[in-house]
Amino acid sequence: MRLPRNRRTLIAIAVLVIGGPAAWLLARDTEGVEKSVIARVRKGEFKVVVTTSGELRARKFVQITVPPNANQADAYQMKIASIVPEGTLVKAGDIVAELDRSSLAAKTAEVSLALQKAEAVYEQAMLDSTLNLSKAREDMRTMELGLEEKRLAKEQAVYEAPTVRRQAEIDLEKATRALAQAKIDYKTRTEQAMAKMREVGADTERQRNKLRVVQEVMANFTIRAPEPGMVIYQKEWNGKKRTTGSQVSSWDPTVATLPDLTQMESITYVNEIDVRKIVVGQPAVISLDSDPAKKLTGKVTQVANVGEQRPNSDAKVFEVRIEVQQADTTLRPGMTTGNGIETHKTASALFIPLEAVNSEDGIPFVYKKSGGRVSKQEIVTGAMNDDEVVIVTGLELADEVLLSPPENHASLTLARLPGSPNAPKGVGGDTAIGGRPIPAATPPAASPATPPTKKP
Repeated sequence: MRLPRNRRTLIAIAVLVIGGPAAWLLARDTEGVEKSVIARVRKGEFKVVVTTSGELRARKFVQITVPPNANQADAYQMKIASIVPEGTLVKAGDIVAELDRSSLAAKTAEVSLALQKAEAVYEQAMLDSTLNLSKAREDMRTMELGLEEKRLAKEQAVYEAPTVRRQAEIDLEKATRALAQAKIDYKTRTEQAMAKMREVGADTERQRNKLRVVQEVMANFTIRAPEPGMVIYQKEWNGKKRTTGSQVSSWDPTVATLPDLTQMESITYVNEIDVRKIVVGQPAVISLDSDPAKKLTGKVTQVANVGEQRPNSDAKVFEVRIEVQQADTTLRPGMTTGNGIETHKTASALFIPLEAVNSEDGIPFVYKKSGGRVSKQEIVTGAMNDDEVVIVTGLELADEVLLSPPENHASLTLARLPGSPNAPKGVGGDTAIGGRPIPAATPPAASPATPPTKKP
């Protein structure tokens, strides 16, 4: 049966009217999906690496210090007058640095004057003692002669009256006792003179020793290398290296170091968020800014327990030391390193890019593409690194997800997982943005069913 020509025309127009918008809508949806970048769920080894920058330092080194007895010469602050260039190879005994001697020059003059005064006092005490003892000896000699006269007078008074004889005996006894007392006094004066000489002698020796110490310290202001090696400047508390014009103190006496280049470590500082992941023994890969192609293996040997405020930093950081496990003659202290510390490793895991993970009320989800359709699918996430996140459940291998929301994302309904551990915000647990694990929430208890009311 042939349709009239005008009827066929009407059917064609109807098909165009009905099918045109549907085809346009289908094309528009497909175009919207194609505009979004698509990623596939991958499976394989997954690592979490904390990346930081650090600086090489020798694990063992010899310190080049100011004279250890500088404080005995009252030299507490010393200025570096000159020092050899950093990196200079020196032999044992080679001059490394010169300290400013101007402060000790005045001290030397002061101690020399004090020594001269002490020596003059010593000499005066010695002359006084000599004079006093000499006079005491002369007095005893005179008393001995007087005693002899009294003895002769007594002998001559034998034929005199009793009273005269008695007086002669008394005079002889007085002279004898006076001489005995004079000998005792002479011994005491000798001991006094010796004590005085020891006192002034000790002061003189103290000043002499002080002058010797000052002269020795001044001579040691020419600092020499104790061992052969490469000179590396010492860093101060503010991170600046000590050089010509820097101050050195007796309680922080290191001017430079001679490092052992066969044992190196990288010193880095990790923020308080990432330091919780780092423990002693974790492996690391160390790269050099001067030679990015070179990769060195390392191991974490120390993690600070207390944070510190570094210069030009607002956040607290923790010092981490990474031992370089292979010897390299090209390594030098002070080189900048890039450190990748492996804090987590899974041999086989499903993972997707972090950009694909979104969050709604604390529930992580992805936009999953199935053929020409896009659905809003809840997921449970695991470990994450800088670029990717592990999918515990919610996706399968080779599933496709969008890295940006589709145009109709506002009209999509979130498909929840059966028995999901993700708790909506405000129900329980902490939420996280960007795919971090969310603690499981305890599901609310089901309310008992209300029995139907019987009609009378």
